[in-house]
Amino acid sequence: MHAFDVLGDPVRRRILELLAPGEQTSGAISAAIRDEFGISQPAVSQHLRVLRENGFATVRAEGARRLYALDSGPLEEADAWLERFRGFWNQRPGSERARGKRERQKEMTDIGVRTRRRSPS
Repeated sequence: MHAFDVLGDPVRRRILELLAPGEQTSGAISAAIRDEFGISQPAVSQHLRVLRENGFATVRAEGARRLYALDSGPLEEADAWLERFRGFWNQRPGSERARGKRERQKEMTDIGVRTRRRSPS
């Protein structure tokens, strides 16, 4: 499975977010995912298996517990692939200007300044 196929699922992305700070037990992961997404424990286990089999997570046994950890290798590979495209979104001055204008308008609205729209002439 390609890295972007793995990352395309919101449940798997959330599991990776849970693992980012450090190891988590399978029980803690399952509880969080069940609460957020309303899926069964076997479904969470299936997502964990996909992450393991595709190198995004590692697992180790500690007594009766299974501890999952993030493996950053596939994320680094996806990031390296995306690197060649970063120039596209950094080179569009029109979109940058539009984004800047939207941010300024939002800031003005947030502080209570209303902007008037120009009437068409």
